[in-house]
Amino acid sequence: MVIHFMKIIKGLVFVLAAVSGVDASGQLITADPVFPVQTDSVIITYDATEGNQALMGFTGDVYAHTGVITNESSDGTDWKHAPSWGDNSPKYKLERIANDLYQLKIGPSINEYYGILPGERVNELAFVFRSADNSIVGRSLSGGDIFYPVYVKGLNVEFIKPDQSSLIVQMNDTIFVEVRAQQADSLILVHDDEIIQKTTESSIIDTLIADREVKTWIKAIAKNDTSEVADSLYYFIRKEVPVEALPEGVKDGINYLNDSTVVLVLFAPGKEYVYVIGDFNDWEITEEYYMNVTPDRDRFWITLHEIKAGKEYLFQYLVDGSIRIGDPYAEKVSDPQDRYISEGTYPGLLPYPEGKTSGIASYMQTAQPQYDWKNEAFTPPPSDQLIIYELLMRDFIEKHDYSTLIDTISYFKKLGVNAIELMPVNEFEGNNSWGYNTSHYFALDKYYGPKRDLQCFIDSCHSNGIAVILDVVLNHSFGQSPMVRLYWDNLNSRPAADNPWFNQVPKHEFNVGYDINHESEATKYLVSRVLEYWLKEYHVDGYRFDLSKGFTQNNTLGDAAAMARYDASRISILKAYADTVWRVNPEAYVILEHFANDDEEQVLTDYGMIVWGNSQYNYSRAGMGWSFDGKSDFSRASYKNRGFNYPHLVTYMESHDEQRQMYDILKWGNYENPNYNVRNNLDISLVRAELCVAFFFTIPGPKMIWQFGEVGYDYDLFYNNDKLGPKPIRWDYFQDPNRQRLFQVYATMIKLKQSEPVLNTPDFRIDVADTMKTIHLRHEEMDVTILGNFDTYPGTIDPSFTKIGTWYDLLSGDSVVVSDIHMPIELEMSEYRIYTSVKLPVPDLISAPRALDVHISGNLGIGEELTGQYTFFDQNEDPEGDSKYRWFRGQYANGAEKYQILGATERTYTIKETDWNHYIFFEVTPVATSGDLLSGIPVIGTIDLATSNIQSAEPAGKVLIYPNPSSEGFWVRIEKASGNTIVLELYNMSGRLVYQNEQTAEKGVATECHINTSGMDGGFYLLKIRTDDEQIIRGIIKF
Repeated sequence: MVIHFMKIIKGLVFVLAAVSGVDASGQLITADPVFPVQTDSVIITYDATEGNQALMGFTGDVYAHTGVITNESSDGTDWKHAPSWGDNSPKYKLERIANDLYQLKIGPSINEYYGILPGERVNELAFVFRSADNSIVGRSLSGGDIFYPVYVKGLNVEFIKPDQSSLIVQMNDTIFVEVRAQQADSLILVHDDEIIQKTTESSIIDTLIADREVKTWIKAIAKNDTSEVADSLYYFIRKEVPVEALPEGVKDGINYLNDSTVVLVLFAPGKEYVYVIGDFNDWEITEEYYMNVTPDRDRFWITLHEIKAGKEYLFQYLVDGSIRIGDPYAEKVSDPQDRYISEGTYPGLLPYPEGKTSGIASYMQTAQPQYDWKNEAFTPPPSDQLIIYELLMRDFIEKHDYSTLIDTISYFKKLGVNAIELMPVNEFEGNNSWGYNTSHYFALDKYYGPKRDLQCFIDSCHSNGIAVILDVVLNHSFGQSPMVRLYWDNLNSRPAADNPWFNQVPKHEFNVGYDINHESEATKYLVSRVLEYWLKEYHVDGYRFDLSKGFTQNNTLGDAAAMARYDASRISILKAYADTVWRVNPEAYVILEHFANDDEEQVLTDYGMIVWGNSQYNYSRAGMGWSFDGKSDFSRASYKNRGFNYPHLVTYMESHDEQRQMYDILKWGNYENPNYNVRNNLDISLVRAELCVAFFFTIPGPKMIWQFGEVGYDYDLFYNNDKLGPKPIRWDYFQDPNRQRLFQVYATMIKLKQSEPVLNTPDFRIDVADTMKTIHLRHEEMDVTILGNFDTYPGTIDPSFTKIGTWYDLLSGDSVVVSDIHMPIELEMSEYRIYTSVKLPVPDLISAPRALDVHISGNLGIGEELTGQYTFFDQNEDPEGDSKYRWFRGQYANGAEKYQILGATERTYTIKETDWNHYIFFEVTPVATSGDLLSGIPVIGTIDLATSNIQSAEPAGKVLIYPNPSSEGFWVRIEKASGNTIVLELYNMSGRLVYQNEQTAEKGVATECHINTSGMDGGFYLLKIRTDDEQIIRGIIKF
């Protein structure tokens, strides 16, 4: 029985022959034994003068980065059992046996060296070789990985030279041949069915002359008594490239002339020749698919006839005999990893042609079904009113497909967003990705579903008034890009100097992948085609340009500050791209992830582009409760504070690239008030997030939110130590009423922004530098004042209302008559108020019950009973249920280091000897009997048992303080004084004594005392009233 092994070496399948001969050179790696099995020990010899020659002449230590391709590998590039990159363990160090010649010992067996699992079959050993610091990497000639086959014991035969399955040569070239066999009784070399050599030895070395004009096979046959095996390769003699002008009306890419005719055009200046290979010729080189070249030799083209209408074909360009690429303009590509895309996600994908080719292939299909658009006349929302929802399909819905995403449009409507920004959906490398490694700009990545489903999603969004924005990555590409592969410098593992699209070395500090040259005419043409295509074919409403600051040839590598400075060439490039977009759709958005200096961004925003405004740091610190050193100052969320003339700043508190706000608040929240510790307290952290929301949407200009931020998504950006890795999808968050409330507040603020012109007024001012923050909006229809206490203690704020008159609290519906615009207002920690000069409907929000005026009453003495006092309040008027109580003791008035008194869970508590010289704290968690949110945030009251005198606390109703709040002073009336002396002490929230007065009283008789506070700052104060044998503690508020 004869077995043919068609050999395809990864990264280098076809090789152009030199004029003098083919494969006369040495080998990149050899193995001893030549036919290793996985139970063998193997010595690998690496020749640094071969392959990309990156380590040629290198004198330092060389290490192997090595793994295996097994039956468990997803494809021929899926290494298994490889160490971490940069592992310099002794087992991976090569021994230098001569200049540029190294050996690696793999033993005591392949199985043991790599840790092969039971049942795993090793197909190939995989290598790259590197310097100890990873700065130099030896690869194959094409810049790919290096592989060596692992065999099954028994009869084997293989061509050692040439080591490619196909050769493109010229007439009368010499082909050097070396064949080796194992366990063979005879070995035969055949050229075009003619036996050239026959031997009983285990190897043959010979030379052949390529003198046949047709595709010609060379075969090696090994035989023994029981079996026969063969290896084979073929050569093809190419002719001169036909020179023909490009047909009229065609352009780079796949041109469908009619249902049966296609013209393929490849822009490849400087290349010698190109063949088309694919399903139609069984991926073999044939004269019929030899492409013409234009007279300027910039483009290769071919007309394909007799194409079956509606049938999908796979194909590639074979360039100069060694480069296989798909069409850069293909709308759909085939990838070895397509096997991991389910039929449910993308029905009917063609299988990748395993064993016939390598790398990405392109689809072509005439007579494609056209989508019937239902909303051709959609007008996107004005840019200054954009509320963008940034979304990564993979981490938003379990099925990660467009058809399922369509079902969530009702959710977006409920939230109120009017734009969805999809993270990159162009074909990217791999399946599990953020998408910022785009390989084919015109192809839709199949991991999210078919073209029609995305078109249907966009159409459905338009039916619901929602725009769709694409995140596009035009700053860089990676190694799977056909434009990277077409011009590649193997020696230096980077784009070649003659690459029409890419720089050899990046021009700026923030580059990843390979830097695109935006001053190249080839790039400008490509980008214009990309921008036009998605606007026309998918009806997208605009783009977000990733890393747009990198669209420059101004070299600032190593100097990030220089990169941000005004760059006239970059402005010119971006204006040209914006003009391309607006020629197709004048209403389309051009959004830039720019982060350049304000003077450049002012020019861009004046031109009509929108720039990203990252406010994550400041809003998160505000939410945490830290305000020192301007940490919580988010004033640059205002376009005016950046010197912009137009509201073209899209501000965000979170994005795909920034830490999740709720994670920050929970992990790093302010803990300085022991009775209101933000850190690790979800309920308080959600309240803090709500506070930020009130000060986010009320600053005029477009806004963006990151998926699930509206329910307080609190997983670390680096979850599982992988920033780019999958994150848990938590739709179950909506079962938590506190998270539901945050969603409702988001929806309320979004609705307010979209329905009330005052939220987009140019007449506004913000004061957000300190913990007490204000925003003031003026408009002919209505004024709005937003007040917020970002501290973790109560405080007083100057509202600075824009005018006197009646103002309405949006969330409660209460009104206040303002005769003094500076009248102080007391705000609890995390409290905010939105006052409008025109009464608006009160939003229907889930509200937690609250405990107000929490304090302790009772006689102070051992054995006496204390009672926790409070007022239960529920915005939704739900009655009180089984509220929860706890008592604590501690040595510090602020509650630091207090600890719970075991068993003290009733509203009353009996004083014990162990309580003396301590502060006693009463905590109430208000609970309602009904409603969506039954439980509120615990609130604490305190009393001082730090003196040795027998004291009594305030019996309920015994003390009257009026007016409270007050701007000038307070009267304190004690119904029945318990002693002959009354001492009044007033403490501010820092614990400092700011007022003290003593006066006589008649025991048992009502007594009134006056406290003059006219010279004191506004705020919350603690009033201690002491008589000879009792102490009363109350709170007062000074305006």
